[in-house]
Amino acid sequence: MLITITVVSILIITGLTWVANKILPVQVCPICSGVFVTWAGLLAAHFLGYEITLIIPALLMGGSVVGIAYQMEKMLAGSSQQSRLLLKILFIPAGFVAAYGILAELWAAAFLALAFLVLVSFLFLSSRVKPREGTVAEIEQKMKDCC
Repeated sequence: MLITITVVSILIITGLTWVANKILPVQVCPICSGVFVTWAGLLAAHFLGYEITLIIPALLMGGSVVGIAYQMEKMLAGSSQQSRLLLKILFIPAGFVAAYGILAELWAAAFLALAFLVLVSFLFLSSRVKPREGTVAEIEQKMKDCC
């Protein structure tokens, strides 16, 4: 029964996010929001005393960790393959530790893993290769001047 509620929740939230993306200026991945809001809601219900099998939120949290790592890897498209691999090697296991810490209510472990994730994210995303400003305009101007 919980898996049915979970799937329906993901589909409804995904649909609502898709509609919201048509209206709002900020775009959010619909399926990512559906999965995140669903596992956050299941955890909230668990912490409020409802009997929730933690296997389902654990699966969804794992998917979120991998999805976040994938999105971060896309942001590092100009970086070396080794750099992108290192990001995933550091991020994914730490994300699993953070998820486990939350599920097991080991708050110190969860906090340390989350702090590590923030640090890794900051280090990788702040050092990503950024295109120089004006490059496209310079090329366009050179093409106009050429002929």
